[in-house]
Amino acid sequence: MTSPSDPEQDQTQEQTDSEEEQEQSSEVEAPKRRRRTARATAKSSASATTKPHPRLLDMYRNEITSTMMTEFNYGNTMRVPRIQKIVLNIGLGEALTNGRAMEAATRDLTVISGQKPVSTRARKSIANFKLREGNPIGTTVTLRGDRMYHFLDRLINTALPRIRDFRGLPRRGFDGRGNFSLGIREQLIFPEIDYNDIDRIRGLQVTMATTAMNDSEAIRLLELFGMPFIKQS
Repeated sequence: MTSPSDPEQDQTQEQTDSEEEQEQSSEVEAPKRRRRTARATAKSSASATTKPHPRLLDMYRNEITSTMMTEFNYGNTMRVPRIQKIVLNIGLGEALTNGRAMEAATRDLTVISGQKPVSTRARKSIANFKLREGNPIGTTVTLRGDRMYHFLDRLINTALPRIRDFRGLPRRGFDGRGNFSLGIREQLIFPEIDYNDIDRIRGLQVTMATTAMNDSEAIRLLELFGMPFIKQS
């Protein structure tokens, strides 16, 4: 025959069970709280290390736009030319015989642009050049947005003045539709490139695509950005 249960003992057992449930729930929620804390810390550190706003973009919006509208009598700010993209390209004919050339050129272009480039491949086979369709023959990268303006700022104010006997850029690099191309003989003009880390000196081509309708608008746009063109007599 079973004895009647004690109310105090039942109450004590219920309190013990509730404490155990609270401990289990706290053990389950602790990792969640740690993950939330880690995400909040990561967000705060990311906001603290935010990249600086492009200086040339502010110059374009605050100074260049108004100057271009005054000089060319634009009726709308949307008609003012702007830079769409900047394309960097390195041609590697030596990649057919030097297997490490592509790796070295890709590394240099990554350091210069801050963006990983893609390899360009031959579209058809040419027997005289010992070239087969699909062989990697170059590397290229396209810059847009903030990264494009940061590169343009470094090119104008840091890289070009480091060219030996630099006297300005020729104006013949325009294609008649507002796009400008220039060739750089040495990648060493960029301060990011360390002379001890390169295998050989390579040149690269820089192409700036703008929305200008003609070369005169594109020349004036790049001049206002600070591009050092040779002055016409």
